[in-house]
Amino acid sequence: MTTHRFDPTVLREYDVRGVVGRTLFPADARALGRSFGTRIRRAGGTRVAVGYDGRVSSPELEAALVEGLTAAGVSVVRIGMGPTPMLYYAEATLEVDAGVQVTGSHNPADYNGFKMVLQHNSFFGEDIQDLARLAAEGDWEEGAGDVTEADVMDAYVGRLLAGYAGGSYRIGWDCGNGAAGPVIERLVKELPGEHHVLFPEVDGRFPNHHPDPTVEANLADLKQLVAEQGLDFGLAFDGDGDRIGAIDGAGRVIWGDQLLAILAEPVLRVEPGATIIGDVKASQALFDRIAELGGKPVMWKTGHSLIKTRMKETGAPLAGEMSGHIFFAQGYYGFDDAQYAAIQLIRAAHLIGRSMTEIKDAMPALVNTPEMRFQVDESRKFAVVDEVLDRLHTDGAEVNAIDGARVSTADGWWLLRASNTQDVLVARAEAKDQSGLDRLVAEIDRQLALSGLTRGEQVAH
Repeated sequence: MTTHRFDPTVLREYDVRGVVGRTLFPADARALGRSFGTRIRRAGGTRVAVGYDGRVSSPELEAALVEGLTAAGVSVVRIGMGPTPMLYYAEATLEVDAGVQVTGSHNPADYNGFKMVLQHNSFFGEDIQDLARLAAEGDWEEGAGDVTEADVMDAYVGRLLAGYAGGSYRIGWDCGNGAAGPVIERLVKELPGEHHVLFPEVDGRFPNHHPDPTVEANLADLKQLVAEQGLDFGLAFDGDGDRIGAIDGAGRVIWGDQLLAILAEPVLRVEPGATIIGDVKASQALFDRIAELGGKPVMWKTGHSLIKTRMKETGAPLAGEMSGHIFFAQGYYGFDDAQYAAIQLIRAAHLIGRSMTEIKDAMPALVNTPEMRFQVDESRKFAVVDEVLDRLHTDGAEVNAIDGARVSTADGWWLLRASNTQDVLVARAEAKDQSGLDRLVAEIDRQLALSGLTRGEQVAH
């Protein structure tokens, strides 16, 4: 009987992800295909769409994945190289029962992994652990699935632009040599206005800058382009095109929660009173703005799979995370799609009737920390948060414990939560002024000290 054991570090909460040649190999892709194929078959499915991003290791891992899926008796529809949302689109529109994207997301070039969808639902948490169990026991279905190819990129671009009525702007687009490049090049040919595209050539070595638009340093080229050309605003994409970044005409970053506040306006015009979900890391200004626009703000746990699941439960037409994952269910499929977010952002600016710079100017001036991420032993990360929550409840603090501890004070709020994907604690704070922010950060440090920790060296995503 054939069995397989994965390196336990690659089985993350929302996806499978590791360092190629160190914790992730083609044999893992093959075994993952057999296990996921088995889950598809046992759910009554027979066909799966498979796509891959622009990383150097992606074609080899995709080929091994397809071998595993077909060996489990599942037919594969290969859609080729493109952003993750193009795979989600294929899963939503082709006659398939599931989808897998080979992608390292926004991680460094030597990473890769897999994002999965089964019967239009996120595949995460226990589902991912179950793949490892099936592999370890060799509990696999057998068969010989066939392989076909489908070119969905033109249909996807057409869907992104369907019914576009978003006015004409001068925009900079930074593809970061990620998988979004070819889609963006096709998109801007169809859009009115003037478009300047940076780094659309797919290159898995990311020679220009790292493709994570939530880190301000990675937006330097886009800021320079917008300034030199005097553009209205700039848009940026992560390595697999499911996270968006943006800057206004003055080169200021429009953060994920601020993008959601802008996007909420047209959505709530169509559906007054609708629920809009932001994650626990988002600014209080976002939740206040949703309420001001007549919507029902809901704060939820961080993590794209958790947010998508919550959207389905609440019927929310829009949701988003600080990290630039934005989810659209109004007139779309409910998944996170940075290309669609870009189009909707242009449309929102047009409907609001002000420039992106004016929209940014009108936002409340708050001071906040970036996301502070520091290493903590895996066995301690959740325990520390529980200890902090116990002390806060004893002190009678105003706490939201939906995902870690989010504490509101007269100065503003602070957050401490455990990362679901790394041995990391995440902290963030926001206040009306710097002295208030200093007090909030001091309170985070005080709580950590009471649990025997200090905010150590910063860890990247």
